[in-house]
Amino acid sequence: MRSALVEREGFAALVLRLRAEGITDLDLLTAVEQTHRSSFVPPEYAQSAYSSRSIPIECGQFMEGADLAVRLLSMLQVKPGHRVLEIGTGSGFATAVLGRLAERVISIERYKTLIASAQGRLERLALRNVILRQVDGSNGLPGEGTFDRILSTAAYPVMPRFFAEQLVSGGMLLAPIMLDEERCVMVRLTKTGSRFEREDLFEVPFLPLQPKIAQHL
Repeated sequence: MRSALVEREGFAALVLRLRAEGITDLDLLTAVEQTHRSSFVPPEYAQSAYSSRSIPIECGQFMEGADLAVRLLSMLQVKPGHRVLEIGTGSGFATAVLGRLAERVISIERYKTLIASAQGRLERLALRNVILRQVDGSNGLPGEGTFDRILSTAAYPVMPRFFAEQLVSGGMLLAPIMLDEERCVMVRLTKTGSRFEREDLFEVPFLPLQPKIAQHL
C-alpha cells in the first residue's frame, strides 16, 4: 500500500512540474502513469523515481531524471502507427512508454546486462510490440528499414550520416551531440524529402556513445 501511495504521489508531482513546462499530452501522460517508474530504478532509489535527478543503474550507466525523460518523449511526438528506434535502452523506462504509444519499437543497447533487466520488466508489462537487441549503436540499425522516429540517449561526437537513410520523409530524430569533452546538446532533426531541419534544443547530461558491444557486462 505504501509503495502504491508513493508511486501515485510521485507521478502527481511530476505531472504538475510537466504542466508548468507546457507538457499536457494526455496520451503521453497516461502512458507514463501506466509505466510505474519505481519498478525501473534500483530499489534503494525508489523514493527518487519521479524526481528530476539522474539515477545510477547497472554497468556504470544512469537513467535521466523523470522530467527530462518525459520532456524528450513529448518532443519526439510519437503517434499510433509509428515505428520507433531507440538507441540506448538503459533501464527500459522510455522503451516501455514508447511501446504504449507506437506501433513498434526496436531498442538497442551495448550492455547485455541492461538488455536482460529491461526485457524482464517489459515482459511483466506484457508489451509485445517492443524488441530489444544488443547492438553497437554507432551506425544506428542498418538493415531494418526506416523509422518514423529515432531517439538516442547516447551522445555522438558529430551528427552521424546514417540518420539520413534510416528516417522516413516526415520523420524525426532526437540525439545528443557533443559540444566538448564534457558537454552535449540535444538536437532535433526533422526530415522533409531529402532535406533536414535542425534545431539545437538544450544541454543534456548524457554520456558519449561507446562503440562496439560490451563483451562481459
